[in-house]
Amino acid sequence: MGGREGPRWGRGCCAPSPTLLLGLLMSATPLGLLGEETRQVSLEVIPDLLGARQNLLHIRAVGTNSTLHYVWGSTGPPAALMVATNTTHSTLAVNWSRLLSPEPAGGLSVLPRGSVQFSSALVFTRLFEFDSTNTSQASAKPPGNPYPPYSLAEFSWNNITDSLDPATLSATFRGHPIHDPAGAFANGSLAFRVQAYPSSGRPAQAPRLLHSADTCQLEVALVGACPRGNRSMFGLEVVTLGQGPDCPSVQKQHSIDDEYAPAVFQLDQLLWGSLPSGFMQWRPVAFSQRQRGRDSALPCQASPLYLTLEYPLPQSPIVRGFFGSQTNFCAFNLTFGVPTGPGYWDEHYLSWSMLLGVGTPPVDSLSPLILGIMAVALGAPGLMLLAGGVVLLLGQKQCSEYQPIN
Repeated sequence: MGGREGPRWGRGCCAPSPTLLLGLLMSATPLGLLGEETRQVSLEVIPDLLGARQNLLHIRAVGTNSTLHYVWGSTGPPAALMVATNTTHSTLAVNWSRLLSPEPAGGLSVLPRGSVQFSSALVFTRLFEFDSTNTSQASAKPPGNPYPPYSLAEFSWNNITDSLDPATLSATFRGHPIHDPAGAFANGSLAFRVQAYPSSGRPAQAPRLLHSADTCQLEVALVGACPRGNRSMFGLEVVTLGQGPDCPSVQKQHSIDDEYAPAVFQLDQLLWGSLPSGFMQWRPVAFSQRQRGRDSALPCQASPLYLTLEYPLPQSPIVRGFFGSQTNFCAFNLTFGVPTGPGYWDEHYLSWSMLLGVGTPPVDSLSPLILGIMAVALGAPGLMLLAGGVVLLLGQKQCSEYQPIN
C-alpha cells in the first residue's frame, strides 16, 4: 500500500458466467427514473468457477426500457458498482481469472457496452478509531488522538451466500481483520448489510430513509469489537470516482419535519453529474444502540471531498475490472459521535445507513403528522376570526331590534 497521509477532516468481452439466481422477481414502481413505471428486481450471487470463495452480489432491476445493475463485492476493500443501461437485455459479465489477476481491467463488464448510460462506484477503504478521552470540543478535527486505522482491504469476509435473505432482498458482508494480534475483533465484526427494494417506502427502523426500486440501502454496523480506548470514536473513509478534474458535488437539504428521524432536520447527498446520474444519500446521524432511539443518536460529520492523487489507495478489483486503470479518485471521511454524550462505549454498537441510487434522488415530503399540525395551527386563527365575526353580527342584530321608549 505504501505510505499514506492521514485522513482529512472538515466540515475484449467476456461471456457471462453462470449465476446462482434466487428467482426473486418482483414488480416495483420507481420514482420516475428514465420514464420507467415498473421494474423487476432480482438478487443473485455470482459464483467463482475457479473454486476460491469470492463474494460478488448482483442486484438487477429491469424496467420497460432500461436496466439498473448494482454490484457489491468484498474482493479487496468492500466496493459497490452501479450501472444504468437503456435496454432491458443488458447483462453482467465476469471473467474471474482476469478479475483476480494483477491486471483486472476487463474482468467485469455490462453488455452490450454501448447501452451503458451511467456508471460509478464507491469503495470503503479504512475504518478509523480515535481516542476522545482528552478532547472536549465536539467540533475538533480529527475528533481525538488517532489510532492506526484498520485497512478494510485486509479483512476476511464471510461467505455472502450464507447470509442471503430472499424475503427481504438482502445480504450481509461480515468481516474482521486478518491480522488482529490484540484480539480486538475476537468477539466482534464489521458488517455491510445490503438491501434492495421492490417498491418505494421506508424501513421500520431509524433513520427511515425514503427508498425506491431504483435504490439500494447499505447499513454499516460495528458490533462487539473491543475499542483501543475508554472513549473511542470511529470513522469511515469512503472513496468514489472523480468527474474529470473535479469531485462529485455534495448537497445538504433542510426540513422542518423530523418525524422519521427525531431531532434530525437534514438530509445529505452526493451527486454524480446531471441526469441520468447517480447519488448517495444519508441523514447525518448514527446510533449507539440497536433500538435506534433518540437517546442513542450520534451526530455524523462528513469532511469535504478531496482528490487522492497524492497517495495510493487500496485497489478494488471490482472497480479496476470495470473502469480499468482509473486514477482520478475522490474521498471523504465520516466520523460518528462526539466526545461527550452517547457513543460506541455504551454497548459496543454503532450503525449508520445510506442509500445508493440512480436517477433523481427521493425527496421527503411533509409527513401527515406535520401536515395535521400545520392545518391546526393555520386553521385556529381562521376559526377565531369567524367566531368573532358571528358574535359581532349577532350584536349588531340585537341593537337594530331595540325600540326606544317615548
